[in-house]
Amino acid sequence: MSSTLERHVVTVGGLRVGDGPAVVIDRRISLRGPGGATRPGTTGLGGATEPGATGLGGVGGANGWDRVEARRDGVTLVEPGSAADLPAIAGAADGVVIGVAWTRDIPLVRAVAGLGLPVVVERRASATLEEWLGLADYCALECDDRVILCETGRLDLGLLRAARAASGRPVLADVSADPGLSAAAVAAGADGLIVDGPVGGTGDARRTEEHGEADVRVAEEAVALVGALVRPEAPATLPECRQAIDRVDAALATLLERRAALAGIVQTLKPVGGFAGRDMARERALVARMAEHAPELGEARLVPIMNAVIEAGLSLAEERSANGRSQRPETAG
Repeated sequence: MSSTLERHVVTVGGLRVGDGPAVVIDRRISLRGPGGATRPGTTGLGGATEPGATGLGGVGGANGWDRVEARRDGVTLVEPGSAADLPAIAGAADGVVIGVAWTRDIPLVRAVAGLGLPVVVERRASATLEEWLGLADYCALECDDRVILCETGRLDLGLLRAARAASGRPVLADVSADPGLSAAAVAAGADGLIVDGPVGGTGDARRTEEHGEADVRVAEEAVALVGALVRPEAPATLPECRQAIDRVDAALATLLERRAALAGIVQTLKPVGGFAGRDMARERALVARMAEHAPELGEARLVPIMNAVIEAGLSLAEERSANGRSQRPETAG
């Protein structure tokens, strides 16, 4: 197991994983058959390729390889079906995946790690933290330490956090099965999210482009909103600094909208609502509590900020009331 707690940063394509904002990767492509089986006509390093095998273009791998060849902006991660796929992957992918189905195929693991690409090491469901990190350390010796961990399947976010803390390596969470876990994964410390995009990836080939794009938006929103709250950033350039501010502003706008909605409900529950029902003692206490979370701003600077926030919420509530619109947020179902 890695003994150093120094944070590792791995560049995959144009993304820096492990430093700064969390990332979203929407192209994780598997060239293996259903259930993780090697495609017909190819084998691992322990056996010869059967006659008629054509590597990435072989039987069962054509759809996956078509998605690799249909490159677009963004990062492409590819899981090989066998050793026969590796030369083509080296020239087409940004990173190579050691999938959960063959983490114990040491000859293939060694070949993948020596490919010259960043290596993403997935954790099989039964693997302990020590086994997962041990495999990552083994790969690191072959790939110049460019290793990223990946929690997938039924996510164990506690183990994800422990792996990041114990190894110092960046950790991805594959949320393709449940994009709704994106925010929780970022909050747990994930340095990035893998989610099936509109071109397919690891999931059901029948998924629609609209569905895939919606899942990617969920992941990107989690990275922007939750990441702005929990991930420290130290931008080194003006564009990077502005991008970091934009992420904080996006989170702030979402929270302000939510606060305004809740404040509108409050107005319907108070004996006297609107501006006439303002409770100045409560507002002063609110500012004092906020100053504990923002001591450098302090109460004096927070007073005009919160006054503007409160007045904007009250104005919206009165406008909605005048138009006969409900103050309660709409819910599905």
